[in-house]
Amino acid sequence: MEKFEIIAKTFQGIEDVLAGELEELGAENISKGHRMVTFTGDKEMLYRANFCLRTAVRVLKPILHFNAKTADDVYDAVRKVEWSDIMDLTTSFSVDSVVNSNEFRHSKFVAYKVKDAIVDYFREKTGKRPNISISNPELRLNIHITDNDCSLSLDASGESLHQRGYRVATVEAPINEVLAAALIKLSGWQYDCDLIDPFCGSGTILIEAALMARNIYPGIFRKKFAFENWKDFDPELLQNIYNDDSNEREFQHKLYGYDINNPNLEVAAKNCKSAGVADIIELQQRDFRKFVKPEEKAVIITNPPYGERLVSQDTLGLYKIIGERLKHEFGGGEAWIISSREECFDQIGLKPSIKIPLFNGKLDCEFRKYQMFEGKFNDFRAKGGDVKTAEEREKMAEKKRFRQNRESFKQRFEDEGRDYVDQDFVDANPDFLKLRNRHNDFERFRRGRARHEEKQKDERAGGFSGEKRERRNKPFGKGGAGHKGGGRKFTGGRRKDYDGD
Repeated sequence: MEKFEIIAKTFQGIEDVLAGELEELGAENISKGHRMVTFTGDKEMLYRANFCLRTAVRVLKPILHFNAKTADDVYDAVRKVEWSDIMDLTTSFSVDSVVNSNEFRHSKFVAYKVKDAIVDYFREKTGKRPNISISNPELRLNIHITDNDCSLSLDASGESLHQRGYRVATVEAPINEVLAAALIKLSGWQYDCDLIDPFCGSGTILIEAALMARNIYPGIFRKKFAFENWKDFDPELLQNIYNDDSNEREFQHKLYGYDINNPNLEVAAKNCKSAGVADIIELQQRDFRKFVKPEEKAVIITNPPYGERLVSQDTLGLYKIIGERLKHEFGGGEAWIISSREECFDQIGLKPSIKIPLFNGKLDCEFRKYQMFEGKFNDFRAKGGDVKTAEEREKMAEKKRFRQNRESFKQRFEDEGRDYVDQDFVDANPDFLKLRNRHNDFERFRRGRARHEEKQKDERAGGFSGEKRERRNKPFGKGGAGHKGGGRKFTGGRRKDYDGD
């Protein structure tokens, strides 16, 4: 089969993990970039990347690379594509855009120019125009612009790949499935011991760990991929990938999930059953204050509560308890903790052997490893113990480089009024767009009201202060109107036990 360029997108900080997955899949010419990994492969590799990758949020197939200085340049380049080879007149489509350029300041305008070029292509060929669908398009396109470099791609995934399909219930602020899988892989857990999540919430870390331990690919729960709507879709090839369970294995240990809130455990139990891994996951209502050393060797991977802006005394007290329990009840074990608050980590009171910078949504986080040991540290070292491996030292050396990149990422959330929304971030945070629109509407209303009140104040004082303001043609009014914005069943398939019944 013909080989071509493919792009797998991910979150900042886990590009190395994704590259490792692609290497295991047999991808060629793997190259890591910023929040993405490029590689080459054939149609089967494209399907397998969507079906098997745990740390990718989207897979793209580039169809056009070009340089553009103006929106008209974008239009002209896209218009030259033979779209009849890619889609039919009856195919509904949408365009997502990511723009980081001084020449192109508005990503939506770029998306409109791409849509116009495709519509005009078919209008010239047939006299009719194709349908544009934002909510449920048959064909998804992605235009990415950095400076003057433009890439137009077919979106092979559709919905973000973090939406596995096994989640039937949720809790407040669940961890993203892709991030959870990355945490497990970053920990180096080799499925050779028990795993504990003492703040398990909806069970995401436990379920992702169970799927890895049994080598069950996340695509098994997926109802559909976007490439299934493509003209060259090969259903037999996908069915062969879907029905291949030759790499699955047994898991001889246990996964334990604790939570102080019983409703969270009920949610986790439903999700574990839906994913078909309830038999190896044990859930218990337990306060971490009562945590005792497990009978068998275990690793802890957890995502404790942390506030986005303010940290309460209760939260700080919880982290202090985490440190105390680990020190006294987890000697000889490894504990991996992700949090966004330095003051929370400070309360743990233990020295981490490694700090890995990550983003949880838009929260600037660190994933820290605590290598626990029995007795005194000097005695531990004298016996040949080491809290930090050579690989971990290498990762720590890269921390400064990552911090420079993460500042530019954070700036995207801080630039007021910039017309930019990363579609992968929106997919991973479904309430973000709604909240962003509300915030922008409120800010427009607030600024308008402030200008109006200042103008009235100046007029009452008998004059205008400051620079001259333009008179509004329309009367000031209330701004800020609100915006309104499983598994697959193949014939002859084998996954009935994963349908969540």
